[in-house]
Amino acid sequence: MRTCLSDAVAPKVWKATRRALERAGVDVKVPRGQTCCGQPAWTAGHPDQARAVARHTIKVFAGSDEVVVPSGSCAGMVIHAYPELFAGQPDEEDALDLALRTIEFTQFIAKHDLDPRAKACGALTVHDSCHMLRVLDENESPRDALAKVPGCEVREMAHTDQCCGFGGVFALDFPELSGRLGEQKAQAAAATGAPEVVSCDLGCLMHIAGRAHRTGIPIRARHISEVLGS
Repeated sequence: MRTCLSDAVAPKVWKATRRALERAGVDVKVPRGQTCCGQPAWTAGHPDQARAVARHTIKVFAGSDEVVVPSGSCAGMVIHAYPELFAGQPDEEDALDLALRTIEFTQFIAKHDLDPRAKACGALTVHDSCHMLRVLDENESPRDALAKVPGCEVREMAHTDQCCGFGGVFALDFPELSGRLGEQKAQAAAATGAPEVVSCDLGCLMHIAGRAHRTGIPIRARHISEVLGS
C-alpha cells in the first residue's frame, strides 16, 4: 500500500519499500487506483467521509494476499479503525478481511524473517511513532530489521516513546504545542550523536526534520524503508 504522504511527497519511500521486499524475495504488486486510507477524515471526526474513502481502499485490495504498509499510522487505521468504521455496515465482512491481511512493513519483515540485503550504514537513532507504539503495540520490529543492516548502530534517544507532536490534525489544531514537541524530539535525536533519525512513519519524520531545519538542530531524518532498501 502506497501511503498518501509517500505517494505525493516522498515517492522514494514506497519505492524503497518495494525494492527492499523484492530483494528479500517477495513478489510485490502495487495496485493502481490507490487513494487515501481515510484516516484524516476519521481522526477529524468525519466517519461518513472516511467510510467512503475506505470503501474504495477495500475494493482496490480485494483478493490480495498480505497488504504491506510502510506506515504504522496507515496500517493501524486499516487494522483497527476499519472494523469499527464498518461495524454493522454492508461492507463489514470485507473490512474485517482486509484488516486481517494488512501488516506494517517492518512487522512483515519480522514475521517472515526476511533479509532485504541492505547496504551498510552507520549510527542512527530510532523514533517510535505513536501509532506504532500505541495502536500496533510495536517497537521491536524496526530495530530487528535494522539489526540485519551491516554496520548499523542504533543509538537510543532519551524519551523515544514521547510523541513528536505531529499527530495529523493535532499539528493543525495545536501548532505551538506541536512545534515544541517536534523540537524536543529533534534535540533528543541529535543528543545521541547519530547523524540521522529513522522511523516507520513519514509524517513524524517530516515534522521532526522541519523543526530541526528551522531551529538549526543537526539531525537528518530518513524513513526506515530507505535504510532497508538502500
